[in-house]
Amino acid sequence: MAIASFMVPLGTPAPDFTLPSVAGGTVALGDLAGPPALLVIFLSNHCPYVKRIESALGSVLAGYDPKDLATVAICSNDVVNYPDDGPEFLREQADRAGFTFPYLVDESQEVAKAYRAACTPDFFLYDGERRLAYRGEFDAARPRNDVPSDGASLRAAIDRVLAGDPVPEPHTPSLGCGIKWKAGNDPV
Repeated sequence: MAIASFMVPLGTPAPDFTLPSVAGGTVALGDLAGPPALLVIFLSNHCPYVKRIESALGSVLAGYDPKDLATVAICSNDVVNYPDDGPEFLREQADRAGFTFPYLVDESQEVAKAYRAACTPDFFLYDGERRLAYRGEFDAARPRNDVPSDGASLRAAIDRVLAGDPVPEPHTPSLGCGIKWKAGNDPV
């Protein structure tokens, strides 16, 4: 069953985090300071909604200079029950999809809770003050439609934030597989 984004209020500050990267080491929110925009994406390897857009996601985000847009992906799924979302498979996904940004593992699921992430994919775009400017879909592509995956919705939002403009509402919620919570962790 598909789950939609929670649509966190615009202006909400980006929650802090420090998480291990599938490439080694750790990445913290503070490491992403500097660029005038920050994109935090909750992803997984096994979800058909993510698989449908992952190559386009890699291509679209590779088109932005890291000096303008800091990007990080986070997988918060329970890997005991969903082993395809383990770090080794996330590394394979990053290579397959051409991700040029850090891919982090949120084993405790505390970061997903702090961001109020609901699904994979779930996109959170912040301005230079790290206030939420957009939360919504990548584009209208879904596993059961023929709409090309081009990142139109997210690209339009990024371009507005980089221009210093607000992203007008309504924002179409992202739709995807619900985050696979560990027993007792489901925030709802």
